[in-house]
Amino acid sequence: MSRHIAFVLVAVAFATPAFAQIEDSGERNKTFVEARGNVRPVRLPPGGPTPRMSDGKPDLSGVWFSGPTGRANAWSVVPEEPRKEDPIPFKPEVKAKLDAMTRAERELGRAQVTCRPLGVPGMWTDNPYPHQLVMKPNLLVHLIESNNNWRVVRIPNNHKPAEEQEPLYMGDTATRWEGDTLVLETISFDTRPWIQGGGWYKTEQTKITERLRRPSRNFLEYQYTVEDPNTLTKPWTSTWREFSLSAADENLTENFCTNNENVEQYLKLAEQEREKQQGR
Repeated sequence: MSRHIAFVLVAVAFATPAFAQIEDSGERNKTFVEARGNVRPVRLPPGGPTPRMSDGKPDLSGVWFSGPTGRANAWSVVPEEPRKEDPIPFKPEVKAKLDAMTRAERELGRAQVTCRPLGVPGMWTDNPYPHQLVMKPNLLVHLIESNNNWRVVRIPNNHKPAEEQEPLYMGDTATRWEGDTLVLETISFDTRPWIQGGGWYKTEQTKITERLRRPSRNFLEYQYTVEDPNTLTKPWTSTWREFSLSAADENLTENFCTNNENVEQYLKLAEQEREKQQGR
């Protein structure tokens, strides 16, 4: 098991072998518990002022872990607090569609299961592994361990002309600074990667605006806003997510998603669930 996995789950929907056993045994409605270890996380101090580049803008470079400890929160005895976010304002027909999805269908749509690129904002939101940012005044490179995903954006940058845009996993990104916050506005998505788990999908009108800021040396913060008249009644903005600078100056390690042997199991389970819903 990778040293970076943030937690271990016993018999939950996305623990694949256990999930198959649960479905096959008819124990779908049982309460499952999260297995945690014996490490109590210690929050990093701020670490000093925000590093800055030659142009005076914040330097976001570094290896970053989700959470406040500067390392993977594996085996933590402290559960992560749920994020306090506004409800997502789905259109009624979209919410009904998402609510009707089975557990197997939700797994089959996840890029981490099917080995597809995570896209935007998935590189930040559907990734338990560390991030490495490499930054220059005119360039941001974002690397993650998960399946060799990477992203490069120019700073500042405008969208391509409409006739030159094409659907891409990372979309077409325009960038700008708003004070000390880097803003990335992305359109023209390949719609296969979800925005979040649970089936929240992109359409040809999805627009995602991300914000990155570094309030001190040891901390990075990320937020994103989704606009899409096809799925939402109004724009929705996430809470700020906190990332901390690697305390051990670690490097990323090779971690590839190849053919997932459990996909066939999920396909079989999805078909069984559809048959049950249809009363066969």
